[in-house]
Amino acid sequence: MARSIRKGPFVDHHLIKKVEVAIETKSKKPIKTWSRRSTIVPEMIDLTIAVHNGKDHVPVYITDNMVGHKLGEFAMTRTFKGHSGDRKAKGK
Repeated sequence: MARSIRKGPFVDHHLIKKVEVAIETKSKKPIKTWSRRSTIVPEMIDLTIAVHNGKDHVPVYITDNMVGHKLGEFAMTRTFKGHSGDRKAKGK
């Protein structure tokens, strides 16, 4: 079920403060955050936010197409190494 429009998008308070400071100072330095649950709002456009994926921070450049999505959608938590080709060939 979607979030009520009456409530508005959820963004952690500490992240909003960091975004406001970055806009005021025109800083291009990535904003480091662990808040994967925060929604991307229009104020974040053209900023780079380093989102934690459980191991390290993945830099995510925010564009206008990302508004409304969550930060965690753009920092993958699982790495896919690929299936081995040798096992498949031996089975035949």
